[in-house]
Amino acid sequence: STVAALYPAHRCKTVYLVRHAQGFHNAAEESDIIDHTSPALLDAQLTPLGWSQVDCLREHVTKSGLAKKIELVIVSPLMRTMQTAVGVFGGGNYTDGVSAPPLMVEGAENSGRQPISSLNCPPFLAVEACREKLSVLTSDKRSSITRYRTLFPAIDFSLIKNDEDVLWGPDVIETDESVVARGMNLFDWLWTREEKEIAIVTHCGFLYHTLNTYGKGCHPTVAEELGKV
Repeated sequence: STVAALYPAHRCKTVYLVRHAQGFHNAAEESDIIDHTSPALLDAQLTPLGWSQVDCLREHVTKSGLAKKIELVIVSPLMRTMQTAVGVFGGGNYTDGVSAPPLMVEGAENSGRQPISSLNCPPFLAVEACREKLSVLTSDKRSSITRYRTLFPAIDFSLIKNDEDVLWGPDVIETDESVVARGMNLFDWLWTREEKEIAIVTHCGFLYHTLNTYGKGCHPTVAEELGKV
């Protein structure tokens, strides 16, 4: 049975869930012949189409006023999610004559992109809990935090304990239940944060399993909407 509930607005948070733009591994999936374990797909970055998708979403969140509302951006520590996050919610080419570490350095990963400012935008926090479901796919293995810090100097990596990726393995296949558990733990953790308006830039599999679990106690129409990622 569905139970109705009311909550005062001051006890609620608004969470904006964003799936990363197209990565090279996504483009490769459209080919009939693909080796998902190829080193070429390791920690796949965004394609040119992916960057176009980022630019379109940035325009939307800016014109809608959403960009000014968001107080924190939580991002999965993988190349494609961080590129999406800083491209959509970062400070763009804003400088105002002030020197500050960029969110992304110029041409990071041969992207051909201009540097992205950390000014005039919310803080960015990398969190392993919203990574993609772990599998044998090389695209889901992250690079070292040392390397990321050179490419994304203004992203906060302080919550990540290990420099190298100790979660991914060539024979590690995470269960759906494990993904759901860390997804729900992440949402529980959000209640410890002071921010009320939070964006999370993450992955399709993570969103699918987490949201479907939350939808189980909802009206069927709401559950169906939550399952669309």
